[in-house]
Amino acid sequence: MFEVKDILSSDNKRDFYGSLAQQLSGLLEGEPDAIANAANMSALIYQFLPDLNWAGFYFMRGPELVLGPFQGKTACVRIAVGRGVCGTAVERKESIVVPDVNAFPGHIACDSASRSELVVPLLKGGKVLGVLDLDSPSTNRFDEEDREGCEKLVQIYLKASELSL
Repeated sequence: MFEVKDILSSDNKRDFYGSLAQQLSGLLEGEPDAIANAANMSALIYQFLPDLNWAGFYFMRGPELVLGPFQGKTACVRIAVGRGVCGTAVERKESIVVPDVNAFPGHIACDSASRSELVVPLLKGGKVLGVLDLDSPSTNRFDEEDREGCEKLVQIYLKASELSL
């Protein structure tokens, strides 16, 4: 049975994300269901990443992103490709760190308390299958170490999950 260990004991972000990646690998081991894995990954991130007000997934459904499992307040259900931070990450096929969402052109304010955002696309075979979206009530919450750490978490998720277009 999976047991969450205290992974917040490190002040070093790289060590923290390494520990979080180990926890995620154990949590997803042997479970191929993409929705179940997204739900557990959202919960793990929300529980252990400090200063978040939302952590979750959007999945590509036709020409738009549709809300998947998440932790936090209710959220926008559909996001067009190219709109907001999530839609822009899909369009660019790359992660986006936004220090201040109010300065991001076309930001979609699903939760007015959000001040910064990190979005990592779920890329498989060159296609975007969805995104991992993290929001914080603090400006400048996310940096390049967060981006790199979350990209590794997404790779663990994609490896474990049977997810396709």
